[in-house]
Amino acid sequence: MKALFQYNWQVRDEWFDVLETIPPLELIKERGTGVGSYLKTLFHILDVEYSWIRAMQNEPDIVFPFEEYQDVQALRNLSNELRVEIREFIDQWTHEMEYEMVHPSWQDKPFCKGEILRHILVHEIHHIGQFSIWSKEIGIQVVSSNFIGRELM
Repeated sequence: MKALFQYNWQVRDEWFDVLETIPPLELIKERGTGVGSYLKTLFHILDVEYSWIRAMQNEPDIVFPFEEYQDVQALRNLSNELRVEIREFIDQWTHEMEYEMVHPSWQDKPFCKGEILRHILVHEIHHIGQFSIWSKEIGIQVVSSNFIGRELM
């Protein structure tokens, strides 16, 4: 599972690089699918990942105001900052934690930690797929979604 988190972070960093090269209006343009824009989607990915990790640690959710993250660099900085705590949690993961139950404050029912980790992983992959479609529509470079060749194993 660690390798999949590393994959998501590597692909995310590559998208940060690509998105820093496109005009700001393209970053905030509503796309009609998903969360709506590149910036909103990046913010959403970070928020979801961190919120679920905090829930699994029995820590309160921290709400970050989207208005404070209005460019790619601000989101990259937030990603790097949050990744430190997330990596520490992932590095301490054990098989015994797989079926421990968590009841997030924003949900009506509990979930097992293994299910939450898998949700975090596929959630980001889903949104990265949207980035690929949007990028093709505006004619910019698409980041490879290949796992093979990234030397993560």
